[in-house]
Amino acid sequence: MSHLVVVNHEDQYSIWPTGRDLPPGWRAEGTSGDRDECLAHIERVWTDLRPLSARGAGVPGERLRNPAGEVAKGAPHA
Repeated sequence: MSHLVVVNHEDQYSIWPTGRDLPPGWRAEGTSGDRDECLAHIERVWTDLRPLSARGAGVPGERLRNPAGEVAKGAPHA
């Protein structure tokens, strides 16, 4: 069975059977193949599993922190 890699507004990935309507809030990412190929692609590209809204990306003055709560190396200083 063929699948699509899909992504939502929070930059979270999943797979969906080809030919079925996508659920609301999801869009095709552009990769398709069998289940294992799609899952391997997701494993390569989805490196930060936090939802986009939890990453602090693009928020002025927000400092990036690692999972231990420390300011990440290379993060801008406030």
